[in-house]
Amino acid sequence: MDLKDMSMDDVWKEIDTQLNGNPGPIEGMNTTYSFDLSGDDGGHFGLKFADGKAETIQGELEEVDCALKMSVSDFKKLLGGNLNSTAAFMMGKLKVKGNIGLALKLENLLKEYQL
Repeated sequence: MDLKDMSMDDVWKEIDTQLNGNPGPIEGMNTTYSFDLSGDDGGHFGLKFADGKAETIQGELEEVDCALKMSVSDFKKLLGGNLNSTAAFMMGKLKVKGNIGLALKLENLLKEYQL
């Protein structure tokens, strides 16, 4: 699958499918993330983990454990394993509010899936 050619709607559907199709890595997680993605096809999205399930949300979330802000292209690179979150943070490509450790945990979690 080529993420760079996919719409953000399709990307989020694929994230939902992958996470819920293989819930092992997300068991025990009770965390909420928000994503403020800029650029073409950007917007506000959320990812909520609870009770061994993942829920993808379109739109802004009120309260989250970790808020991430980045471009759509960098988000797709992060999902595809072509961008390291620490390097992106240091270069100013990724802004994090809330628990920064959860941002690192998300990158490790994404490595468990074929996005």
